[in-house]
Amino acid sequence: MAQTRNASQGILADDNTEAREEIIGLLQKAYWMEIETVMSYIANSINPDGVRAQEIIESLQKDIQEELGHAQQFASRIKELYGVVPGSMDFTPEQSYLQPPAHQTDVVHVVKGVIEAETGAIEHYNLIIDKTDGVDPVTNDMVITILRDEEGHRRLFEGYLREYEAEGLA
Repeated sequence: MAQTRNASQGILADDNTEAREEIIGLLQKAYWMEIETVMSYIANSINPDGVRAQEIIESLQKDIQEELGHAQQFASRIKELYGVVPGSMDFTPEQSYLQPPAHQTDVVHVVKGVIEAETGAIEHYNLIIDKTDGVDPVTNDMVITILRDEEGHRRLFEGYLREYEAEGLA
């Protein structure tokens, strides 16, 4: 029977078990953030009504696939680090700001919710980048790439909000 051995260095080394477990916890939170965002973006890409809603709907529909891809990347990395990707019974919603608005024509509510969600993701992903710097270059590189996507999403929706503000609608 062939023998296997653990890595002697890097994040998979026995000496880095504590750091690896902390990173897995951060990745699990990131995974849930993306899954919750997908759920909210689906609702907010279908519910809005009105002339101004179409561009927001189309943008969210595009972002759903990207955010789902991020969740899948986080899930894969959790497994690679010998963690377990959590199931639905472990989910606790946190994004109250992304709940559908009381009035389906309140597109500004949706725009502000997206900005809040992207800001939260940016903050959490910067934390992961800090925690993995010099310890786990694979996770670090992956999260830097995902961070760029989130910054782009936030910037796009900030532009929508500025337009609504300039027209006195926000």
